[in-house]
Amino acid sequence: MNELSAVKMVVKRSRFFAHLYLLDSPEEIERIIKIHRREYKKACHHCYALRFIDGNETKSFRDDGEVGHPGRVLMEILEKHGLDKHALVVSRIFGGVKLGVGGVSRAFREAGESAVENWHKTD
Repeated sequence: MNELSAVKMVVKRSRFFAHLYLLDSPEEIERIIKIHRREYKKACHHCYALRFIDGNETKSFRDDGEVGHPGRVLMEILEKHGLDKHALVVSRIFGGVKLGVGGVSRAFREAGESAVENWHKTD
């Protein structure tokens, strides 16, 4: 596992921590989520998508109880950018203001896209 990018953004007092990882295997996601749970103890949700193509294609995403299907949104970002051995993980610390289903989807999309763009800038 190699962290390629990390960004933080705030939407209506909720904090979103987005990380892009290069994976050696799809099984690494469990270790990554454990790291996020330790790092962001106050986070209510740790959503992710992973896409790993190495002969076979492994795709997985998790909403972690969050509304708006953020795992699927993160998967769309990986597919859009052709990232095929990567995981996007976004941890959200609730700020007290409900964003609604559409607002949650937009916030996760913006956080995920920001992590990918940040990586492209430094790559």
